[in-house]
Amino acid sequence: MAASAGGGERRSNYITPEGMQRLQDEYDHLWKVERPKVTEAVAVAAALGDRSENADYIYGKRRLREIDSRVRYLQRRIDQLQVVDTVPENPDRVFFGAWVTLEDEEGAELRYRIVGPDESDAAKGCISMDSPVGRALLGKEVDDEVKVVRPRGSVRYSISEISYSEIS
Repeated sequence: MAASAGGGERRSNYITPEGMQRLQDEYDHLWKVERPKVTEAVAVAAALGDRSENADYIYGKRRLREIDSRVRYLQRRIDQLQVVDTVPENPDRVFFGAWVTLEDEEGAELRYRIVGPDESDAAKGCISMDSPVGRALLGKEVDDEVKVVRPRGSVRYSISEISYSEIS
C-alpha cells in the first residue's frame, strides 16, 4: 500500500473494489485479531510487576500505538474513498481502472493498471493515477504517444492497448 501523503502531494480518492477489500481486510485483521492479541500480551506483561524495565510491556504498548494509529488512518481513508467498479462510457480512452499496454522507444512492452494511490504497487503493475506515468496516460487513446518526465530523464511511450476486462 501507498504511504500516507505528505507535503501537499495530490491524493485521489478513487479505489478499485479489490483495493477497497484489501484495506477493509487489513482493518478487520488489525482490529479483530492483532489488537486483541497484543492487548492480552500487554495485560500479562503488566501483571508481572515493574513496567519500566519490562520489555514485553514496553514493546506491547508501542505496538498497540502503531495498531491504533493505522486503524484510525484506515477508518478515515475508507470513509473518504470512492469505489469505481464500472467501465467508463468511452472504453477507448485511458481512465481509472484501465489496463494499459505501452511500448517504449526500444520496442519493449510494459503493462500497467491505473489505480488509486492506496493500491499502487509497481511490482504488480499497478500505478497510481497521481504518478507521473498515470497522469500522462489519463484520457489518452491507442496509438497516442506520451512523454513522461522522470528524475533520470524523460521517456516516450506509445499506447498499444487499453483494456477494462478486469472490471466487473
